[in-house]
Amino acid sequence: MPILLLILLAILIAQVGFWDAFVAVLGAAGMIILFVIILIAALGIAGFLAVRRMGRR
Repeated sequence: MPILLLILLAILIAQVGFWDAFVAVLGAAGMIILFVIILIAALGIAGFLAVRRMGRR
């Protein structure tokens, strides 16, 4: 599987150039990190609301 990723990265660099490919990879990593942060925040808020709702009963 990693060899396939390296081949895809080489094709991307050949198509758009090194710096554009580098920025694209950094952007993809940034989107994944942002998604994880938002997911953690949503789970935290859902947990907080669930605990608060259980406390009222």
